[in-house]
Amino acid sequence: MTGRVLHVRSIWNGAISFGLVSIPIKLVNATESHSISFRQIHTEDGGRIRYRKFCELEDREVTQGEIGKGYEDADGTIIPITEEDLSSLPIPTAKTIEIVAFVPADRIDPLQMDAAYYLQASGAPAAKPYTLLREALKRSNKVAIAKFALRGRERLGMLRVVGDAIAMHGLLWPDEVRAPEGLAPDANVTVRDKELDLADALMDTLGEVDLEDLHDEYREAVEEVIAAKAAGEALPQAPEPAAGGKVLDLMAALESSVRAARESRGEEAGEHAEVKSLPQDKTARAAPKQTGGKKSTSAAKKTAAKKTTASAKKSTAKSGQGTKKTASKSTAKKTTAKKSASRKRSA
Repeated sequence: MTGRVLHVRSIWNGAISFGLVSIPIKLVNATESHSISFRQIHTEDGGRIRYRKFCELEDREVTQGEIGKGYEDADGTIIPITEEDLSSLPIPTAKTIEIVAFVPADRIDPLQMDAAYYLQASGAPAAKPYTLLREALKRSNKVAIAKFALRGRERLGMLRVVGDAIAMHGLLWPDEVRAPEGLAPDANVTVRDKELDLADALMDTLGEVDLEDLHDEYREAVEEVIAAKAAGEALPQAPEPAAGGKVLDLMAALESSVRAARESRGEEAGEHAEVKSLPQDKTARAAPKQTGGKKSTSAAKKTAAKKTTASAKKSTAKSGQGTKKTASKSTAKKTTAKKSASRKRSA
């Protein structure tokens, strides 16, 4: 989120109803779109394609000032509706954001989130009650649920504190959110602990990200194409697709993902236990570990794979033999080196 001052035209003026407290506010958009817009053109000569609005009764083009709203009844009759008709609706939310409850933020399903707005205090009389509501929201660690009317219909909203301001997220009504029935796999799938361990390792390797570091690469690429065409230059070429077919082995895909994620973060191979590719042969993968001085190649690879997991305790519980392993990565590394040297001497 940038720290620049907002100078945005308000899209709605009214008040917040907080019990008997009324807070005059202006509603402004909290987000903006940076997507590139295209015009429709006639491909033969590049001429702009424009739409003209005609009255079907008079068969003539009309101006924007002559256009209003109308509701079409079941029998096709048009009932004119004016802005004055809508502004005088007999409901309290016509010009008021009416707070109806305060709930924990985790009670709100993100699927219900809609457009976001900032609530701007309107004039000096709003300063004190606005600040009161903001501080009350902060101290309660809750969000306010409100009802308001905008663009011809009543909506739900969620008020929360953002910096020193109060923001409102439009919420869909619960019956507007579809249930995800029938979307999950209906097959009986079993996920093994080793697969979960590697998924954990991949999540830990990818780590967190500062959202400020992310940007719209698609828009930048489109801008490059536009600039090249305007200058009569060659268009930038798309990168060659990665070689290789479809990965069918989930373990191999997870191991490759962990390896690639570490390389992208600039981590040296020696900083973490190396992730070895598991054998593709099902028989070799199912072979039991050998007890004693020598271990099979398959068992050694499995041991190395276990050491890549994010939880050293899980790896210790699964191995259950040999020297005790600690959660320290350096100890795991030394243990791996000693075992390799031992196998070489035995050979």
